Amino acid sequence: MQAYSQDFYNNRHEKTVHSANSILSIVLQHIPAIDSAVDVGCGVGTWLSVLLEKGVSNVQGVDGDWVDRDLLVIPKTSFSQVDLGKVMVNLPQRYGLAIALEVAEHLTSDRAAEFVTALTELSDFVLFSAAIPFQGGSNHVNEQWPQYWVELFAARDYVAHDFIRAKIWNDNKIPFWYRQNILLFSTRQLSGNIRVAAAAGDSSRMPLDVVHPELYRNKVNAQTGVKASFKLFRRSLREYLRTMR
Repeated sequence: MQAYSQDFYNNRHEKTVHSANSILSIVLQHIPAIDSAVDVGCGVGTWLSVLLEKGVSNVQGVDGDWVDRDLLVIPKTSFSQVDLGKVMVNLPQRYGLAIALEVAEHLTSDRAAEFVTALTELSDFVLFSAAIPFQGGSNHVNEQWPQYWVELFAARDYVAHDFIRAKIWNDNKIPFWYRQNILLFSTRQLSGNIRVAAAAGDSSRMPLDVVHPELYRNKVNAQTGVKASFKLFRRSLREYLRTMR
């Protein structure tokens, strides 16, 4: 895993509070009441700090030694240092909710199944997102379409619930990667505990593998001219068709 700068973490907390509050408010409406949560790849702990404000009393953050502990927005005692690029997270308890957002793409493909297994060992409910192909970012070594992760979770008998993205799709205060990638997973046994409004959303959900217009525009603007834009479209289409075989 590669270190981000201190400025990255300083600035990101303020920008992420709105995302965390909006998304977690939706999640908490649809799952049984929780009193504990763990965030794997937590950064300074923004998502957990929002859960603390919402009454979740027991939180645990996990990230590498590149996180400056003086910047944490959760108690330092609630932070564990783990380099996920070298060892997998292994905590002594299960939590009401596990969070892993835009982390999995930083791990090599041979670690993907192991990472998903670690998350399922932490909770019956997992809030998850990971970068899609060509999304781009620092040290992204395994960008995959959501279907890839759905299948890895399914192998552990976890079901994907896609009721969040449609509700935040047009909120431009939330970074496109959350709006495009975020899903909630639950054990199949507890999938019936997802409240009715969420279950109804599943039956008419948006396509699983999608590209947010903001990402598309960013990529097109980085190119020059219509020819380059069409080339990018063809490359994305080929990648999508490859995953459908």
